[in-house]
Amino acid sequence: MLKVVITDSVFPSLDIERQALGAIGAQVVPLRSSAEADLLDGVADADGLLVCYAPITRRVIDAMDRCRIVARYGIGVDNVDLEAAAAKGIIVTNVPDYCIDEVSDHALALLLACARKVPLLSARVRAGRWEAKDAAPMHRLRGQTLGLVGFGKIPRRLAEKARALGMRIIAFDPYIGAEAMATQGAGKVTLEALLADSDFISVHAPLVPETRGLIGEAQLRAMKPTAYLINTARGPLVATSALVRALEEGWIAGAALDVLETEPPARDHPLARLENVILTPHVAFFSEEAVVELQQKAADEVVRALSGQPPRSPVNLPRPAPR
Repeated sequence: MLKVVITDSVFPSLDIERQALGAIGAQVVPLRSSAEADLLDGVADADGLLVCYAPITRRVIDAMDRCRIVARYGIGVDNVDLEAAAAKGIIVTNVPDYCIDEVSDHALALLLACARKVPLLSARVRAGRWEAKDAAPMHRLRGQTLGLVGFGKIPRRLAEKARALGMRIIAFDPYIGAEAMATQGAGKVTLEALLADSDFISVHAPLVPETRGLIGEAQLRAMKPTAYLINTARGPLVATSALVRALEEGWIAGAALDVLETEPPARDHPLARLENVILTPHVAFFSEEAVVELQQKAADEVVRALSGQPPRSPVNLPRPAPR
């Protein structure tokens, strides 16, 4: 019998996976662990893996004798060693077309919360203060500039929504041409120009070695002192220590973050004590509909791979396993 291990998940039920994989006679085994030691023991005889946040390292991949696919629940694949998987002939897939509306909605919500200072004013009212002047300075959103770092599916949808509010859109993405951006209503600029010109910067780059710490001290110092940084992509894209300094010393006006370098953060995390920071718990992807879509599409990739069909969303090029 085929065996598919679900290393870890955040879902209330795995009925979707059991139904999809049961149709090809596969047994679903929930491991419920992200610890490497548990993974090494639990995946050795797996024909396929479904993975949420568990790190699928070279050691884990080397421990698998017959695995054909590692399917990631999500868009990013930074927790999977793609090179090691390719060397062993294992295909890695993701789900690049789910939660597009959810993440773009969340980024826009964070932008609006910053622009209208909603969390700050709410906290002051709850503390017994009723002063409209606490909102100052506050400026009209129409005509302000949104800078997008990365221009994939999510930032394109965000651009569409922000344009409806009258915002000007610019974007930095070395892999997308100016003409393609223009068709989406965005102007292509360098990162340096984006940092200098944007009133709000929303980060949407993938986490790869080249983008780790992409927004560091130099980039934060290059931003307007009235600008806000929004990150709904991956925490390590932004250097935390530099961001704390930027917020404490007034290099920028504020930040709104759904992701952090370390998740969950410690209770005494320095960002949590700052009034000019909004934090949400890596929830931008979430809606009831998005979760169902994610589970179904990830499970379908495993079904396809174990049935001899090509996957819809491969992210590596597996090489034939050595004989």
